[in-house]
Amino acid sequence: MLVFTGTRPEIIKLAPVIKKLVDEGVEFTYIHTGQHYDYEMSQVFIEELELPKPHYSFRLENYTPASQLGEVMIHIDKVVSSLKGRPKLTLVQGDTNSVLGAALASLRLGIKIGHVEAGLRSYDWRMPEEHNRRMVDHISDYLFAPTELSRRNLEDERVLGQIYVTGNTVIDALDTYFSRVLEVEGRVLEQVRFDEYVLITLHRAENVDDSKVLKSFVEILRKLPIPAVYPIHPRTKRRLLEYGLLNTVESLNHIQLLPPQGYFEFLALLKNCKLAMTDSGGVQEEVTHPKIRKYVLVLRSSTERPEAVQAGFARVVGLNPNVVLAELEKVISSSSEPPTTSPFGDGRASEKIVEIVKKELY
Repeated sequence: MLVFTGTRPEIIKLAPVIKKLVDEGVEFTYIHTGQHYDYEMSQVFIEELELPKPHYSFRLENYTPASQLGEVMIHIDKVVSSLKGRPKLTLVQGDTNSVLGAALASLRLGIKIGHVEAGLRSYDWRMPEEHNRRMVDHISDYLFAPTELSRRNLEDERVLGQIYVTGNTVIDALDTYFSRVLEVEGRVLEQVRFDEYVLITLHRAENVDDSKVLKSFVEILRKLPIPAVYPIHPRTKRRLLEYGLLNTVESLNHIQLLPPQGYFEFLALLKNCKLAMTDSGGVQEEVTHPKIRKYVLVLRSSTERPEAVQAGFARVVGLNPNVVLAELEKVISSSSEPPTTSPFGDGRASEKIVEIVKKELY
């Protein structure tokens, strides 16, 4: 079988699956294809998470989605051609251009596809990820849905593959690596200037590539009632500079900008924040882990993870300053505590996925 990763979130979410495959003695070929701006950092993640070195590793040189799809498909075709036997299954995770490329290549090569984190839906066609995840789901043979809602989404669309509700491997990853988070926690917090802070991330194209939307975000930062720690994504920093907004953000004394953080370092910041504000999908899941338990304001108009909203962890607030600041005040002034259990499973997703894979392969 093939195991494919293309970005850092995919590495994190497949890490417990890969470890379980190794523990169970399941043979697989590991392929990593990262965007060129993400390649070195992805390699570091693989080492930090103590995963086996990829058997094949490639760097994508193009930014455009169509070019990335083509590159991934070419790489997968070359790898399969070099192997002694044709793999029975390709395991992919998520909804990136890389994942779609790997799935399409496997389809054309007659290799069955297993999709980890299948069935997520935002019903927001402005999001490229919505296109990707739907296409991958409809060509997959095995769909590992993280929740019952995801399963119902797949059934409503009448996908042809077999559906299994497994939980989300992000919970497994936190269970697996939480001791590493505690190891770096003291060092990470030493660099934070504030005793109490909001943790902020923003990187999605629909937010940072639109100057009007980005100006609204800067207005939110300017009016925050409590300090914030903001690990700034390279894409966002480029856009802030391009639109003449970076100096404004850097001049705000209550905002502490940090470079992009490693997985363990970011989780240490998340564990110790007052609440999170983000447009990230993964953060919406991570806040629900019993050892994190934070409220999160989702800086988008939609989410493909409504389970976090229904459970009481998340509120979808968009990027209208008045709405965001009003919801922030509500959370800050509330004495309520986040739920004690996660809607994304009990940390056994990787175990369930590997059991299914072994059954189907052998």
